[in-house]
Amino acid sequence: MADAPAPSLKLTCTACGQMNRLPADRLSRGPKCAICGSALAGPKVAELDATTHDKAVRGDDLPIIVDYWAPWCGPCRMMAPEFAKAAAATGPSVRFAKINTEDHPGVSQRLAIRGIPLLILWKGGREVARLAGARPAADILAFVRAHVPA
Repeated sequence: MADAPAPSLKLTCTACGQMNRLPADRLSRGPKCAICGSALAGPKVAELDATTHDKAVRGDDLPIIVDYWAPWCGPCRMMAPEFAKAAAATGPSVRFAKINTEDHPGVSQRLAIRGIPLLILWKGGREVARLAGARPAADILAFVRAHVPA
């Protein structure tokens, strides 16, 4: 009897927007986009545009936490390094990204975002939870762990 194929994951490349499918067991080996070669998962926070945001939050198989921010927002700028620390501490099982709400106001309108910074955790195309306000890395990690099983 043949071995069953390894389960696969769909991940949107945050650099080019291409949907990639890869075996789930390759996630810890630093998979790269088949089109542009950018990392698909890793310790860095990805910058999203509106199109890539929509593809990633709707189509990715991994949970993704998105920081909705703007460059004029002092608390947003204060939280950015903490968000990056949380991303580095999480590993490849959760993706971290951010989107500039000033550059992409349509996203804010669709999601009824009333204040920033705002973190939204997405899984399986659905919003799982929101966390408002600037937070230290420990709070961000606790938020993710509370909503994403290990």
